[in-house]
Amino acid sequence: MSDPKAFDKILTEIIRQDKGIKKVILVDKTGLTIANVSKLSYYPVDVDSIGAIASAVFCASEEQGKNLQIGELEIVTSEFSEGKIFASACGKGVLCVVSEAEVNIGLIRLVMKKQGVQLANELDKFLAVEPLSPKDSALDEEDLKSALAELERV
Repeated sequence: MSDPKAFDKILTEIIRQDKGIKKVILVDKTGLTIANVSKLSYYPVDVDSIGAIASAVFCASEEQGKNLQIGELEIVTSEFSEGKIFASACGKGVLCVVSEAEVNIGLIRLVMKKQGVQLANELDKFLAVEPLSPKDSALDEEDLKSALAELERV
């Protein structure tokens, strides 16, 4: 079973590696945000949108590489005048790091590879948890009838 705080711990380790890292986001390959941390709490970002776009860009680049038969995609780097966005695979997820323009790119790459392995392991544990089936539920028939009666009153 996965520790619910494991993702935050790993993402926090990443963000502490360089003063230029502003935000770290973990998304699944469909773009849904799993976890994120930010160095500056007032840093205005729509985490869900950034994560979804990073995942889409990464997955599109990954598909290009497959079509060209040039190997596995390691990292996607988007460089802007005032910052950078890095995205790399971590198992069934995509790790996204948002940084200032002046950041140690080699360190970021190294940290993303190292911590990406840990995140992949945690994602596997997290996704391996099976949801409760109705048979496992603590609700019995009386509870369900009571809840239905309550809904009908509303």
